[in-house]
Amino acid sequence: MLKVPVYNQKGEKVGEQDLNPEIFGLEAKEEVIHQVVVSLLANQRHNFAHAKNRSEVRGGGKKPWRQKGSGRARAGSTRSPLWRGGGIIFGPSKDRNYSQKINKKLKRKVLLMCFSEIVKQNQLYIIDKIDMAEIKTKAFYQILNKIIPDYSKGKENKKVIFSLVEKDLNLISSARNIENLKILPVTNLNILDCLKYNHLVLDLKGIEKVQEYFSNQ
Repeated sequence: MLKVPVYNQKGEKVGEQDLNPEIFGLEAKEEVIHQVVVSLLANQRHNFAHAKNRSEVRGGGKKPWRQKGSGRARAGSTRSPLWRGGGIIFGPSKDRNYSQKINKKLKRKVLLMCFSEIVKQNQLYIIDKIDMAEIKTKAFYQILNKIIPDYSKGKENKKVIFSLVEKDLNLISSARNIENLKILPVTNLNILDCLKYNHLVLDLKGIEKVQEYFSNQ
């Protein structure tokens, strides 16, 4: 059974938390993670590029000149792609769909791989509870500095997800201006954020919620 230490707000170790190896003990497979990440990014892609084809360009309804006798090449419309101002051949279209299908089980497995890698790198931190009596960024920053070793705003490249079960407005407001910190509900933990942010902080309710949620899937 995997174990991680539990800290209080002062940074003191107050116990240990057992982790389910089926959730936090998987082996990361880069090719599978890459496949899912590419699919997720493709599904977020917005298609703005669009070039008009000959049917969409305005005008050109009248035949420019008669079919025979002028000595010029036959032409049926000034909106032909061969004409300046005409339609575009094989141009980008707003109707193009970039989305890719992702298997739900594969997506879940990759998220668990991300959790497992965070644990493997000793970058999962559990706090017994957090109590912000007032909105104060300095106080919350000091809590992070006591929990995460060598955490220093602006000096160390430490990107942190602080995940909550219950919404805490004081905590959210206190953390708003801290660089490289993201507050997320436990149920919104996702692959892209877990890869972008290399540290994860949960309270005891949060770690219990994560293990309960993914054990039932």
